Amino acid sequence: MLQIIKDCSNQKMIRLTDIQAALGRIRKAIYLSPCARSETFSESTSNQVYLKLENLQRTGSFKERGALNKLQLLSAEERSRGVIAASAGNHAQGVAYHAGKLGIRAQICMPLTTPLIKVSATRGYGADVVLHGANYDDAFEESVRRSQAERLTLVHAFDDDAVIAGQGTIGLELMQQHPDLDAVIVPIGGGGLIGGIACAVKESNPQIQVFGVQPSRLPSMKMAVAEGKPLTLKAASTIADGIAVRRAGERTLPLVQKYVDDIVTVEEEEIANAILLLLEREKTLAEGAGAAAVAAVVNRKLPFTGKKIAVLVCGGNIDVTLLSRIIERGLVKDGRLVRLRVHLPDYPGALNRLTMILAEHRANIVETAYDRAYHGVGLGETAIEITMETRGPEHIAEIIAGLGAAGYAQERVL
Repeated sequence: MLQIIKDCSNQKMIRLTDIQAALGRIRKAIYLSPCARSETFSESTSNQVYLKLENLQRTGSFKERGALNKLQLLSAEERSRGVIAASAGNHAQGVAYHAGKLGIRAQICMPLTTPLIKVSATRGYGADVVLHGANYDDAFEESVRRSQAERLTLVHAFDDDAVIAGQGTIGLELMQQHPDLDAVIVPIGGGGLIGGIACAVKESNPQIQVFGVQPSRLPSMKMAVAEGKPLTLKAASTIADGIAVRRAGERTLPLVQKYVDDIVTVEEEEIANAILLLLEREKTLAEGAGAAAVAAVVNRKLPFTGKKIAVLVCGGNIDVTLLSRIIERGLVKDGRLVRLRVHLPDYPGALNRLTMILAEHRANIVETAYDRAYHGVGLGETAIEITMETRGPEHIAEIIAGLGAAGYAQERVL
């Protein structure tokens, strides 16, 4: 690690003074997001956990901090020509919203797979949206081409000093809100967020540890640190689309090497569970990228016990259809939703007897489906799949035992 830092030392990086100047520039236009204690996560992890709720920003994520700082530094000529950006959604909204407020024309290139809620919101803020490519990298290439052809200023999502300094203002706020922190946990995509925050935090108090979190399917920054240079990973899908970046930034990597203590990864199911926990226990809505840091803490990916830690919930722009699937899968995983396939004779009253048994065990039926041709059913028989709301694994075991005692052959549908 030290050798890697030495190799990159000739590259000028942002300083604490850059971040302080950025905060002065954007303070009046950016919401001072709360960083409140989570009793649920504090108890479950044996730490003092504080959630920095950047999902409460006007555009639903931290991205508008860096976007606004960059826009305010443009010359009059650059403002008149307009700006362009590439984004999976959150950076797009930040640029579009504040460009509109400042009277700057904005063009945004977004991947074809971008959730509709983010596309609609970006257009709603007045930007011209161009859907291009299968992922962020494809959209970025198109934004570079258009910026050169149309003489537009490119507002990079993470690999720009002004953008990094803007994101780093979160670190200054954390120092004001909780100066006695032991650690800060930050999601990583291209590295602009953690680069800025880590610089602000470490330069204010070197004793505070800073950890990054990436989806295991796209650990671009973790790989870049290991190799000492950015690498382009193969495209992969993840529910943390806001940090689905295949290549770490050239400007952000040296900051991560210098200031970040370690980077861990989380699995898709862990991220999905963190989204559900935040929604159900904390009453706060987070997208996949926004919940990644919480997933790392909840699943004990970090070496903390009895520490005071701040966890970034960096965005809340999640597609409602994805959210509904996450909720349903979470209920199944927790044993609060179960589907059983039951074989029963195909004659009048057979279903009534079955449902009476389920009612005795206080199971609430939400869906049924008959099948007389598959699953090995014989003539004069039927298989019925019943989806039920339950109280947990023990309740499911009780229902299965009750059906077995009544002579029903059944199996759990996974």
